[in-house]
Amino acid sequence: MISLRGHMSEPAIASASELTVRYSHHTVLDGATLAIHAGERIGLVGRNGSGKSTFMKICARADDPDSGEYTTRNDLVIGYLPQNFELPEDATVLEATLSGAQYVQDLIAEYESCDPTTKRGADLMEKINHFDGWTIDSRATSLLSNLHAPDPERIISTLSGGEKRRVALARALLAQPDFLILDEPTNHLDTGSIEWLEIYLSRYTGTCLFVTHDRYFLDRIATKIVEIARGKCIAYDGNYTDYLVSRAERMAIEATNEHKRQRFLKKELEWVRRRPSARRTKSRDRLDKYFEIADQAPPEKEIDVDLIIPPALKLPNRVIEAEGLSKSIGDRVLFRNLDFKLEPGERIGIVGRNGMGKSTLIKTLLGFTEPDTGSVHIGVRTEINYVDQNRLLLDDQKSIFDEVGEGQEYVKLGDETLGLRAYLKRFLFSDERINTKIELLSGGERSRVLLAKILKKGGNVLVLDEPTNDLDLNTLRLLEEALAHFEGSVLVVSHDRYFLNRVCTGILAFEDNGSIHFSPGSYDYYLEKKAERDAQAAAYEKLTTSKEKAKPTKNKGDEPRKLKWKEERELETIEEDILAAEEEVAAQEAVINEPNFYAEHTHDYQDYETKLKEAQDKVSHLYSRWEELEAVRAAYENFKATN
Repeated sequence: MISLRGHMSEPAIASASELTVRYSHHTVLDGATLAIHAGERIGLVGRNGSGKSTFMKICARADDPDSGEYTTRNDLVIGYLPQNFELPEDATVLEATLSGAQYVQDLIAEYESCDPTTKRGADLMEKINHFDGWTIDSRATSLLSNLHAPDPERIISTLSGGEKRRVALARALLAQPDFLILDEPTNHLDTGSIEWLEIYLSRYTGTCLFVTHDRYFLDRIATKIVEIARGKCIAYDGNYTDYLVSRAERMAIEATNEHKRQRFLKKELEWVRRRPSARRTKSRDRLDKYFEIADQAPPEKEIDVDLIIPPALKLPNRVIEAEGLSKSIGDRVLFRNLDFKLEPGERIGIVGRNGMGKSTLIKTLLGFTEPDTGSVHIGVRTEINYVDQNRLLLDDQKSIFDEVGEGQEYVKLGDETLGLRAYLKRFLFSDERINTKIELLSGGERSRVLLAKILKKGGNVLVLDEPTNDLDLNTLRLLEEALAHFEGSVLVVSHDRYFLNRVCTGILAFEDNGSIHFSPGSYDYYLEKKAERDAQAAAYEKLTTSKEKAKPTKNKGDEPRKLKWKEERELETIEEDILAAEEEVAAQEAVINEPNFYAEHTHDYQDYETKLKEAQDKVSHLYSRWEELEAVRAAYENFKATN
């Protein structure tokens, strides 16, 4: 392991030493070494296929390395959520969740059958208290509720894949293990559940190792980032932002050292070609040094490619329009009298809790599902390319080349033709990997194969249902950039907040009160405006309640004050001030969200972050002042109206 900062003072609870894992001719881990310390929250990053899931399986004792050693502290209790998990199909949701704390339930059963006054009884009680064992049932119910999992009495076999994953996550969290290992815990979670999980893990006293594509989650939870690259572990203290900065510094140092190495080799090459006599010790030493440095491997270059989306054909004035759209499932209304219009060039993000009807709305707009009322009109030149949540089935026995090519060696991209191998390289598949069978790919690599297979179909409207699940951070960045530069229109269902902020020009939100609200701009802008609407609604409700309860009074001393002239002028212009302040925040965020920001601003990135924080604080202050002035004005006018 390469550590770029100081060592942890806490003891190591687990240690991996020189782990090696090979699949056929492909080496996944090559001498991976890492010490995992008590209380750390480690975010594991790396390209798909780099060995993240393999490393986690070894840490969870679910698999063994081909060579190397993995050791843990005695009596270490491990909780594990793998990508591919199993739940008892005939169990209820609550029973499946409780099975995650079987170790604790066994301790309770043994304690209840022994003499509590003995040393064994005291030891059992201490262990049960350590895992908060007496509250297992209530914690299981609470976990299922906070993760928006299905009803506790539902049978596992009746659940969807996403519902099962939320149950599996609750099962992993329930036992409050010493070492919690989570492989993509945010998949299939809505934003509310993800934010709850962030709070839960930030307060978690054990050790956590996790993989996620959610960059906000990484930033808020991780205390250390471990990158798996070239089969080895490279550790960086801090969160994801710290990692980006430190990694840029490391790569800059490597580039400088490589430049010096090449200059040395160029200088020495002429001398070597003169074939100096090896009989002299000085000449022999110089020659040995040359060959030693020449044999050193240069730093691995980042694959500099673009995920390509075929150019969009010219969009019609009418892309997709819906009028009075309603849809119910049984007694549950998903949406009612919805008017919606997708404009040319718009990229709309559809958000909301799971099960609220996002995918149903997509299918209704595309004509796959009939609405109860209303109509959908699709432009005559609108060509839709739909990537559904389940995507397509892949043939495990085919190679990547055969599966994506479907018998063709070329891909038609607008007016141009691109070789299939060149096309697949845009999806980060090397020449060697292109001939690999689908059955040997990681989950993320399979997702990239599916994206390559679907996106080659073109179209001027892309409809993507949860495209970010299982994609690594590098592929996500490429997808974001490709969508941001796509000249057609985009409809995307996603819970990835960073992705929504980078890609979307508008948000269509299924809100908890049953309404559907459209907001122009990014996801963060939608949240700000929603908070403003919620505050106004709460203030109005409070004011209405007070008006109903309060008795009119003629006492001059009880009369609310009137706004001063200066305050009235301030209230008149404050909305313009808020708009200007929000535009400044958007400008600062645009700079920081640039893909190469941290690489280009290694030494002054904190200045930009400080400016952004000041701009955000100014917006918050203006909103608070606006609410204060509005409250004074409303109270005075209400008093005058009732007296």
